[in-house]
Amino acid sequence: MIDFAKEIDRIARQIEAFRQDCKSLFVSSSFQPQSATLLHIISQIDKNIPVYFLNTGYHFPETLAYKTQLADLFQLNVIDLHPLIAKSQQTDEYGNLLYTSDPDYCCHLNKVQPLEPVLQEKDVWINGIRKGQSQQRASMQEIEKAQFDVLRYHPLLEWDARMVHGYIAQNKLPHHPLLQKGYMSIGCQPCTRRVSGTVDFDNREGRWAGKQKTECGLHTNLIKKD
Repeated sequence: MIDFAKEIDRIARQIEAFRQDCKSLFVSSSFQPQSATLLHIISQIDKNIPVYFLNTGYHFPETLAYKTQLADLFQLNVIDLHPLIAKSQQTDEYGNLLYTSDPDYCCHLNKVQPLEPVLQEKDVWINGIRKGQSQQRASMQEIEKAQFDVLRYHPLLEWDARMVHGYIAQNKLPHHPLLQKGYMSIGCQPCTRRVSGTVDFDNREGRWAGKQKTECGLHTNLIKKD
């Protein structure tokens, strides 16, 4: 049986080490099915660490309701970040919304760009990516450098889907409303699809289905490359 208390203690000690170095911290969360794990852990360590949610304007209503539910339950300071450019202006030369013609640029405008001012203000970015989610994430380290001299901290990087399931079950955390409807990895509504099979927190097949795209750019573009 996994000793989650030790895991929380490990994460708490690293956060305290950052604080000893006078570093300011923040968490980012998409409030999808597995997000409850990291958010619950953060709430056990320090409820005052701000949690930023990239509110693209394209989220499922169920995701927004889940965000409110977890924020209230865990008593977290959740802050919405919005795109600098209105959705009505996010079109290509033919008037098509960018998510249909240029999803990479759509993600840049709605996710990467809104987070950049936060990176310029803070020192440590805590997020819940895990190695099992993709090939890109499998090669990442627990602590890495990001843009604007920020440190990325990935406390759950070595956790597998079984551990995430176990933590949620042990702590009786609420599930995302769309999980049992076949949505495993949930992002913006136009670019998220149901997938078949049992609940699998490593399954990202439903994201950008039919496109040669697996990442929004937060965990690929906002990494300092040597």
